[in-house]
Amino acid sequence: MRKLEKEQPSTETAGDADAVASIFEEGADRNFVEALARGLRILQAFHSSEERLSNLEIARRCGLPKSTVTRLSYTLTTLGFLHHIPELGRYRIGLATLTLARVTHSRLDLREASEPLLQELADSTRSMISLGIRDDLSVLYIDCRRSQSTAVTLNLDIGSRLPLGTTAMGRAHIAVMGPSERRAVMNRLRALNEASWPAMEQGILNAVVEISEIGCVTSFGEWNKEINGIAVPLKLGNALPPVVLNAAAPTRTISAEKFISEVRPRLIATARIIENRYKRT
Repeated sequence: MRKLEKEQPSTETAGDADAVASIFEEGADRNFVEALARGLRILQAFHSSEERLSNLEIARRCGLPKSTVTRLSYTLTTLGFLHHIPELGRYRIGLATLTLARVTHSRLDLREASEPLLQELADSTRSMISLGIRDDLSVLYIDCRRSQSTAVTLNLDIGSRLPLGTTAMGRAHIAVMGPSERRAVMNRLRALNEASWPAMEQGILNAVVEISEIGCVTSFGEWNKEINGIAVPLKLGNALPPVVLNAAAPTRTISAEKFISEVRPRLIATARIIENRYKRT
């Protein structure tokens, strides 16, 4: 294997560059996948979840050619492991890294902005409150709190995945997409299950209307006939991919009517507080 071609790293990142360069020396294990290692090294170049780096800065830290970093950062962004901030021309760690390690969430400023609001909301509404991100055609729970005053028997937790097209959280993600992205996602969902598509499509179209009319997206017994849920997208700006705040409970404990009249105002109010706190972090 040939030696890795490097750009001259800055003094403060020379240690990082030397470390990665040593991995690619001639004689390395033939089972070692260089392209994968380079991609993972780019993720390791971020010393905190809130650090924002340009391709040139990443290249210096990794000891990689800038052209290589540009291609790899594009790929990692497409997969959600990096998030591109267009107005800055920089990248930050993407929320898809949560699929690799749940503990990553403890270092995100979103956690600081949402605590202890999530638990307070769960207790006051006697429901399960969650934060979720989109992961391809699923949604991924990145935080989850249950009411301490009542038993909420939903077998869901951090790391749980739910369908994108039938849950309140998933539909909320679709509802805030741009027209072209929404159309592409809907075409993929349709291809997965033509038989159930008419009902799913109607639910998604309803979600777009609900966001503008009542400020949340609903799913009352549609994903699971025994579960009601509503969701509110968080407006966090371009610094993070879309995140949705969700409330769910068994149908026998909270009816659809109660969700709309009592839970919805509290969910929306909490979402606005989280947004304001996040912008100040």
